[in-house]
Amino acid sequence: MDSTPLPSFPRWTNKAVVAVLLGLLTVPVYFGLLLAYGADPTTLNVGYAPVQPVPYSHALHVGKLGLDCRYCHTTVERAAMAALPPTEVCMNCHKAILPDSPKLGEVQQSYVEGTPIPWIKVHDLADYVYFDHSAHLSVGVGCFECHGPVNQMERVQTVEPLNMAWCLKCHRNPAPYLRPRDQVTNMDWQLSGGPAIRADFGKKLMQNYRVHPSTDCLTCHR
Repeated sequence: MDSTPLPSFPRWTNKAVVAVLLGLLTVPVYFGLLLAYGADPTTLNVGYAPVQPVPYSHALHVGKLGLDCRYCHTTVERAAMAALPPTEVCMNCHKAILPDSPKLGEVQQSYVEGTPIPWIKVHDLADYVYFDHSAHLSVGVGCFECHGPVNQMERVQTVEPLNMAWCLKCHRNPAPYLRPRDQVTNMDWQLSGGPAIRADFGKKLMQNYRVHPSTDCLTCHR
């Protein structure tokens, strides 16, 4: 009978077996959660439509009544940020229009107390990204290109991913996304003809407005 002793394994292999088993259990769960997080609208920003403290309808104010974007977002043409309107801007109209509407309760309270309405930011870029609204509007990039048909939205939502690949697509070929400067806030502006005509028209605007967007990292990451 063979009396050769069986090979023995070091003690650390006991812990290794446990680690492998835990890995087999946790890795699939981790990737499942990662995929779920990546598919969430608040992560991708597409379709994100938070409920605001006051139910402000852009479809009514912009689409039906024809209110210009710049009436509320007063800094959009001269500053990096498109400022949210103070309550006084709302009350310019609503002192006389539907002043007793229950929907305006928080607006009235904000006006009387002098406290801002806690609007929830919809298009919220990462802190490490620099974006200048005025630089884009001044060369004919319309609000529609980034924000979509806001004039049709009861509740504002994001329609574009707002990621680096999406921004670079425009910076590398801006012609199809340009329009005359006096039409940047016109959500209904269209150029008759197909994409080729739009691209040719955009190339002329690039020359007229001297549009040469940079793709250097420092353009957006400062």
